[in-house]
Amino acid sequence: MQLAVKANQEQRAEFLSKSIPGNISITWVADAIPEADAYFDLLFEEEGIAFAHIHKQPVFVNSVIETTKTLPKNFIRINAWNGFLKREIIEVAANDLMKNEAAKILHTLQWKFEWVIDEPGMIAARIIAMIVNEAYFALGEKISSKEEIDTAMKLGTNYPYGPFEWSTQIGLKKINALLKTLSLQDKRYAVAPALAEAIHLL
Repeated sequence: MQLAVKANQEQRAEFLSKSIPGNISITWVADAIPEADAYFDLLFEEEGIAFAHIHKQPVFVNSVIETTKTLPKNFIRINAWNGFLKREIIEVAANDLMKNEAAKILHTLQWKFEWVIDEPGMIAARIIAMIVNEAYFALGEKISSKEEIDTAMKLGTNYPYGPFEWSTQIGLKKINALLKTLSLQDKRYAVAPALAEAIHLL
């Protein structure tokens, strides 16, 4: 099977950390887009649609915020935010027409995956964004420092990262964008003033 993958260096390392089977050939896309059985666009949220002319083959896009309702019919969402793709199980969302095709590709890759509801944030990113936001509320209220909050979360919940470490790894702009999208439907996701200030300073 031939895959065409568009990714930065960090995403490429995470992609390869999943132990690609020997019968899979990967072309890393820079400029010219090759023929492939499936496409992965891990830079979708930063650069927009890269494989717009691909209409038949499955296109997996790192689209944590945007849902399939606004994407081409052959596009499948995955949560490939920094740190998430290398997890044992990846989150996937697709329309009913693409689920079988997506499953075939992922099974061939021998990747464990979970179908999630086609909503902004999926599951894990939504939870992490809320945790980061709450941490910024605590910081703004001067409850504790970033370092202490990170330490408390890691020791208290056994998370691999604290909320501020998560925000650095994922990118605070992505966290902010997801929270803003979620807050349109649920005010619980309203962006913490300290987080909004941090975005303004970037």
